[in-house]
Amino acid sequence: MRPALARRLEGFGTTIFTEMTRLASEHGAVNLAQGFPDFDGPDFVKEAAVEAIRQGRGQYARMSGIPEIHAALAAKYRRDYGLDYAADAEFTVTSGATEAIFAAIQGTCEPGDEVVLFEPYYDSYRASVAMASAVPRFVTLRAPDWSFDPEDLARAFTGKTRAILLNTPHNPTGKVFTRADLEAVAALCRERDVLCITDEVYEHILYDGEHVPMAALPGMRERTITISSFGKTFSLTGWKIGWAVAPPALTAAVRAAHQFITFATATPLQHAAAAALSVGPEYYEGLASSYRRKRDFLVSELQNLGFLVEPPAGTYYVCADFRPLGFDDDIVFCRHLIENVGVAAIPPSVFYENTRHGKTYARFAFCKKEETLREAVRRLSALRTVGEGLAPPASRRNPTGDGLPPIRQGRG
Repeated sequence: MRPALARRLEGFGTTIFTEMTRLASEHGAVNLAQGFPDFDGPDFVKEAAVEAIRQGRGQYARMSGIPEIHAALAAKYRRDYGLDYAADAEFTVTSGATEAIFAAIQGTCEPGDEVVLFEPYYDSYRASVAMASAVPRFVTLRAPDWSFDPEDLARAFTGKTRAILLNTPHNPTGKVFTRADLEAVAALCRERDVLCITDEVYEHILYDGEHVPMAALPGMRERTITISSFGKTFSLTGWKIGWAVAPPALTAAVRAAHQFITFATATPLQHAAAAALSVGPEYYEGLASSYRRKRDFLVSELQNLGFLVEPPAGTYYVCADFRPLGFDDDIVFCRHLIENVGVAAIPPSVFYENTRHGKTYARFAFCKKEETLREAVRRLSALRTVGEGLAPPASRRNPTGDGLPPIRQGRG
């Protein structure tokens, strides 16, 4: 009998987010692993969804998204970035940014096309490329400042390159790509006639620098598919409202795939998202200010505990180097945190093709209530004194480099 699993999905396993959240639940650990808030979104947004349901807006939305959310998105991009997009022709509403990424790659890539990815990468990127039968090529962001070598970037572009997928602000590192970083990418895209797919879901969770949409750079609007979402900005990640914005020809490619993936996204939630997207900059400023306080608290406490860590410029994640605590393997360390300390974090080596680059870091999510973060820090205080409550040194290492079940090191 043939294997049940298609070859293109071999090695991906269960996503690390699912695995770590399951282990956190099993061990009663504080979950700083998966990036969802443990608090609710704004009341006015929830009330808008309830009102849409009461008004009977429960049937299929049109495939590309309801007119109201298109209009709200067009106004948002004009207000926030000075980008003019046609509401009906250039927006596609999807079931989260993950679906938008998948649809963008399926809709634009042929088998054998190459897609450039910065590593560490969000796990769905690698899977989306595989399911298009495309070929990934990798450019590594180097710790501790998460910079990349322009020569590495140039070498990643070949005659087969169809697209580059870029995430800024960046998960898991918190890097905000500078204008110079983006110009380096844009120059290669223009020179080689390559598409740029940008994941900008953390665009409003920014502390240092500025968010520059790739589509705002000269010559890039016509070759960029910009992806973002409602869930991160409005703390309602389970609603899964995302979108792709691109010129008409690229939008047609995204929609060609989207119509056969989910066809349409939940109608009443689109109405609520349209109401949310009409807010002014004061909402975004309050969001960033709230997360800045949580970032500063967690970074300071991790530094006090002996981690090597710098404040992220964006997102609600922090990558902390744990080598001063006597460990040198992120899978082992994160398993130890869950089982013996009671805190869950993500081992970022699973976001690398060459896993050694992420082996000495743990990613903590601080999109949590202040009391959740304080409880996590209280538990982590067991790490303050090396040897106190820790496993023997020999077990702090994973000499073979293999994942320890049930945390799988597949590309997921």
